[in-house]
Amino acid sequence: MKTNSLMNMMPTTRVILALSTVLVFAGCSEDFTLLSPISERNVESFYQNETDFTVAINGAYSTLAGNGAYNRAYVLLHEMRSDNTMNGGGNTGLAEVYFRLAHFSEQPTASELSSPWTTAYQGIARTNTILGRIDNLDDGAFKDRIRGEALFIRSLFYYQLAVLWGNVPLQIEEVRSPNVEINQVSADVIYTQIASDLEVAQGLLPASYDAANVGRATSGAANTLLGLVYLTNGQNTEAAAALRRVVNSGQYQLVDDYADLWGVQNENNIESVFELQYKAGGTDTGSQFTDYYTPFGDAGGVGAGNAPQVLSPDVQYLHDVQHGIEENDERGWGTTWGFSVEGNDTTVWIGKWESTPFGPGDADNNFPVFRYADVLLMLAEAVGEGAEGYGLINQVRARAGVTPISAATAGSFEDKLLFERRLEFVTEGKRWADLLRFGVAPQVMASFEPLAAAGLTQGDIRILYPIPQREIDVAPGQMVQNNY
Repeated sequence: MKTNSLMNMMPTTRVILALSTVLVFAGCSEDFTLLSPISERNVESFYQNETDFTVAINGAYSTLAGNGAYNRAYVLLHEMRSDNTMNGGGNTGLAEVYFRLAHFSEQPTASELSSPWTTAYQGIARTNTILGRIDNLDDGAFKDRIRGEALFIRSLFYYQLAVLWGNVPLQIEEVRSPNVEINQVSADVIYTQIASDLEVAQGLLPASYDAANVGRATSGAANTLLGLVYLTNGQNTEAAAALRRVVNSGQYQLVDDYADLWGVQNENNIESVFELQYKAGGTDTGSQFTDYYTPFGDAGGVGAGNAPQVLSPDVQYLHDVQHGIEENDERGWGTTWGFSVEGNDTTVWIGKWESTPFGPGDADNNFPVFRYADVLLMLAEAVGEGAEGYGLINQVRARAGVTPISAATAGSFEDKLLFERRLEFVTEGKRWADLLRFGVAPQVMASFEPLAAAGLTQGDIRILYPIPQREIDVAPGQMVQNNY
């Protein structure tokens, strides 16, 4: 949880993040955006001491937290792609791009695809520069930590690229020339590289930090991402080993009450494994989730026009006691959901993201990339059906105040686990990746009522996004477009 002293320190931290982006990383080559070198200005003289590397790694975190990544792009590419949210802005004009995202008909020229692609490779370039120059530091705990943080951040960007696009360029060395050989590889090669990097990172990173450094990647965060990557690559045994390291670390536990996960006052709690830090106040470091998912932002209601989403009837029914959830489940209307009725109009929102923003898209709400409930449910996925798997699921269910399940409960183990993950993580950016990993995306999305009503079939459900056309055009003969 953010203490008063930490809250007082946050504005200074945010200034450092903003300055690092301007000072170190301004000015990319116009040649090939995804691998272009950073500006030569200040580079050779900059990476010399601990202060320099602190500023540099903070800049990498700021890229991860930016609009091209978790603060906007991944909300669209994961949640609106899934059956959790729908486009609420119509299908013409500025809203057409969102309609296409939600209906699996996006164009490779869409800015909503080029922005997260470019942002990911900017973040990767920043971490590659750090890793390429880390030996300027003397050996020691600080050097190990920075190396581990850079490997973690780079791995998280590559994970997103592999899930969303599949076949992407792999670049793990600092680029110092615009003449870059593009090495486009399949997703399984990316996952193998990520796993190799994270096996190193988890041994370099500390288990926890003092209050001044809360929000940095820990060994627990590295092992959680490692477990997810192994699961995605079909390596369940390796996934279980990584996730058990998190469980056995003793650093995390479920908060007692599901409601106590949410709200600015509950951030960085005992369940938080990796949480992106945001700070409102007009410094361009606030978050947009209150605007996306509640009517309490200043940008015009749920969806805010910025990412005009509406919550699907399907997911609303899921949280209704008449449609599958148990009456006492804290993840139902009492906590996860809020609603108000004015005349014949009902407004429904996600209570997780309620806050009072400083201004449009400028709230204090952090984003939980990984929390301990995810570790437990992924470990259940890794070990499969059996006493241990159900026991892990039931830890999460017990915290929500509902009865345990078992092999005797209706449905397959995978169906029950996927149902549990959807209840637990709605709007936390996991649903689309879950549907892909469980191998059910085509059938689930083709049966999703709004898409079925529009005539979509399983053959219309794209597993991968098209690569931004600009990246194909500026590297003729070096990049192959995904089928779309």
